[in-house]
Amino acid sequence: MATRKSVSEQPRLHESQSLASLASLSDDDDLAPYRVDDNDPTSLTLQRTLSNDYNAGQHEGLLARIEAPAVLLAEASETSADSGLPGVVVKKKNGMKMAFMNMANSIIGAGIIGQPYALLQCGLLTGMVLLFVLTLVIDWTIRLMVVNAKLSGTNTYQATVSACFGRAGYLAISLAQGLFAFGGSIAFTVIIGDTIPHVMSALFPSASTTPIVSLVTEREPVMIMCILFISFPLSLSKNIANLAKASLLALISMLVIIVAVVLEGIRTPTDEKGEFTPPLLTINSGVFQGIGVISFAFVCHHNSLLIYGALRKPTIDRFARVTHWSTGVSMLACMTLALAGFLTFRNKTAGNVLNNFPAGNVVINVARFCFGFNMLTTFPLEIFVCREVLLDYIYSTFFQQVTNEHGIEVPPEPPMLAHRLTTAALTVVTLLVALTTDSLGIVLEVVGSTSACMLAYILPPLCYLKLASSTNCSWKQRVGPVACVAFGVTVMIVSTALSIKNAFMPDRIET
Repeated sequence: MATRKSVSEQPRLHESQSLASLASLSDDDDLAPYRVDDNDPTSLTLQRTLSNDYNAGQHEGLLARIEAPAVLLAEASETSADSGLPGVVVKKKNGMKMAFMNMANSIIGAGIIGQPYALLQCGLLTGMVLLFVLTLVIDWTIRLMVVNAKLSGTNTYQATVSACFGRAGYLAISLAQGLFAFGGSIAFTVIIGDTIPHVMSALFPSASTTPIVSLVTEREPVMIMCILFISFPLSLSKNIANLAKASLLALISMLVIIVAVVLEGIRTPTDEKGEFTPPLLTINSGVFQGIGVISFAFVCHHNSLLIYGALRKPTIDRFARVTHWSTGVSMLACMTLALAGFLTFRNKTAGNVLNNFPAGNVVINVARFCFGFNMLTTFPLEIFVCREVLLDYIYSTFFQQVTNEHGIEVPPEPPMLAHRLTTAALTVVTLLVALTTDSLGIVLEVVGSTSACMLAYILPPLCYLKLASSTNCSWKQRVGPVACVAFGVTVMIVSTALSIKNAFMPDRIET
C-alpha cells in the first residue's frame, strides 16, 4: 500500500486564479466591507497564505460528488458556468422561490420533533428567546459562508475550510460532517423505533398476541428489520440522486406532524397533561442541552453554498433574502410545534413529542407513519455522507493519489467491495448504537452540541477571521465572529458534558 505524497509534491493553486477571485470581489457591492485592492500587497499575502494552507490538505473537495437531494430535485439537466463562485459549474438556475424551498427543506427536518423537548430543557421563556436568537445567529453564519467562499476563491464548505486551515481544516470539517451525519442516522433509527411499531399495532390489533407476527409491533425487532431490509439496500446506491424525490416527503411529513400535534394537543384530556413549575415557565437547568437540540434542527450549512450557486442571479443580497425567509419560516414552524407540544404535556414532554400521545390515536398514527417512512428513506442520505467522509479520509491518507483533469491530486476511486463493506459496517454500528437508547432527546442533545455547533457556530466565523486577518476589515467586524466562536466552543464543551452525565440519571431536569 503506497503512502500519500508529501505536501511539497502536490500541485499548488495558480496565483493568477486566486488573485482573479480576489479581484472579482470589487465587482460585488455586497462585499464592499471585505474588498481587497489589486494593488494592495495584502492581496498577494492573502493569496499566498490561502494557497499554502489549501494545498496542505488539497485534493478533490470532500463530498464533491454528492449534492443535496433538494438541490438535485430542483435542477434540470442543462449546465451553466455562471454560478457566482469561482470554478463551480451548476445545473439550471433556480429562482428565489425554489431556492427558498430548497433551504427550508434542508432546515425543517427530523430535529423539529424535538423542539417541545428543547422548551422543557430550557424553560418556556428562555426556550422561546433562544429559538429566536439562535435563528438570527444561524442566519448570519449561513450568509457568512458565502463571504468566506468568495474571499477564499472556493465553492464548497469543505474547500473553504481547507483553504483557510490546510490539512487541519480538512480533518476538522471531515470530522464535523461525518459525526453530524452519523448522529443523524442514529436519530432516524430511534425515530423508526418510536413510530412504526405504533402504526403496525393500530393497523393490526391482534398482531401483538400472535407468535412471530408480534415482532412487527415491538420496537427493537422493527428497528432491525426496517434498517437491514429497507434502509440498508437503499444505502448501497452510489448515486444520491436516486433518492432525490424521496426528500419531498420530508417537508410534507413535517407539515402533517405540526398539524397533528396542534389539533390533537387541543383534544388531549386534562389527566394526560403534565404540570407547570416556575423553572418550566422561566429558565430551567437544561439550557445548554436545549441549545444543542435547537442547533441540530437548524443546521443546513452543508447545503448552503450549493443553494447559493444554483440561484439564477447569485448575489449576496439575493441569497440573504432567501436565507432570511427560509430561517424565518423554519423558526415559525419550530415555534408552533414546540409550543403545541410543550404547552400540552408540560413536565411530561418526551424527546419525541409523538410518544406523548396514545398508541391508538388515529391522527397521530398518520403523523407517525409519515415521519417513520420519511426516516426510512432519509437514513441512506446520512450513510452516504458518513461513507464518503470515511473513504475519502482512508484513500487520501493511505493510498497513492491520482491526478484528475484539473491537475489536482485526488484519492483513487474505492472499489465496489470497499463501498459495500463500509456501508454495511456503518449501518450495523448505527443500528447497534440506536438499540442502546430509547431517548431521542439525548441523541439530539449530543449531536447538536458537538458537530452541529462546529458546523454552525465555530467553523464559519473562524474561517472569516482567518481571511479577514489579511484584508482591510476593522476590529468592529471581527467582534461578532470572535463572540460566535466563543459561544460555540462554550456550548460544545458544557452541553456535551452535561448531556453525557445526564444520560445516566433518571431525573435529568427540574420539573
